[in-house]
Amino acid sequence: MDYLSFEQPIADLQAELDALSQSEVTSPELAERVREVRQRLTQTTREIYDNLTPWQVVQVARHKNRPYTTDYLSLVFREFVELHGDRKFGDDRALRVGFARLDEQKVLVLGHQKGRDFKERSQNFFGCAHPEGYRKVMAKMRLAAKFGLPIITFIDTPGAYPGIGAEERGQAQVIAENMFEMSRLPTPIICVVIGEGGSGGALGIGVGDRVAMLQYSYYSVISPEGCAGILWKSHEHAPRAADCLKFTSKHLKGFGIVDDVIDEPLGGAHRDHQHTAATLRSYLKKNLKELSGVPLEKLLAKRYEKFRRMGQFQVEPEAQLSE
Repeated sequence: MDYLSFEQPIADLQAELDALSQSEVTSPELAERVREVRQRLTQTTREIYDNLTPWQVVQVARHKNRPYTTDYLSLVFREFVELHGDRKFGDDRALRVGFARLDEQKVLVLGHQKGRDFKERSQNFFGCAHPEGYRKVMAKMRLAAKFGLPIITFIDTPGAYPGIGAEERGQAQVIAENMFEMSRLPTPIICVVIGEGGSGGALGIGVGDRVAMLQYSYYSVISPEGCAGILWKSHEHAPRAADCLKFTSKHLKGFGIVDDVIDEPLGGAHRDHQHTAATLRSYLKKNLKELSGVPLEKLLAKRYEKFRRMGQFQVEPEAQLSE
């Protein structure tokens, strides 16, 4: 296990527990000591994770052992068949898409993929998709809607790819088109932020009837480093930017930006992929069952109203403003 800097107390207790567990001597005193250390480890982990700062949440969301889209494809779904290419330019490995089964329910699943090692991350552009990636998933989403299949999206990206080639091929335009098309696709859509939800790269697959976040993920108009670079001209102020952006699951559930927060196992999803996948599967099955019973016209109307309600503001009378 790779521990984050704020997890040092957890690492120390785990090391002590491992040492005690490997002892060849058995005695009632040793068994009692092991029980005490295990209790302290659980309590310490809970106290730390119940009081994470926004910047610490970002670190957890970026943990290299955190489950990615391809992990959920094998743990939550079965019979996944990947689809490739946008029929215009190429195939973007930062966005994966294909048909699968959630138990007996046929669905279309898509999501960002970062990669485990440097080679894979380079091939996937660290989860930052190009225009061809968004065009690819949009074409497949239209196909799913044509055959009445629900759509599930997994969001995990620091943002869309910012390179010159991506801009030349219409990065901003294709993200806007995806958001527009997803708002009116005549099929149930569930979006889940599983790690990072950064900028338009996340929004490009983030319009749905249910928008949920894993407990220790974040969803924001910009990454903390990007915000710090603009406002304070230095990435060193990223923790300060994280505090100001209010982008954790607790904040966004309160603001009405996301519908649900999916609990993670004690210590984060990176500690127990199986448990996280089981919780996610239950959430997806429950909500697909609810959405499948809603008539399409009503489903689209509710989806429209859901996003229209965001960004509310209050206008003061002119008389009060003049005072």
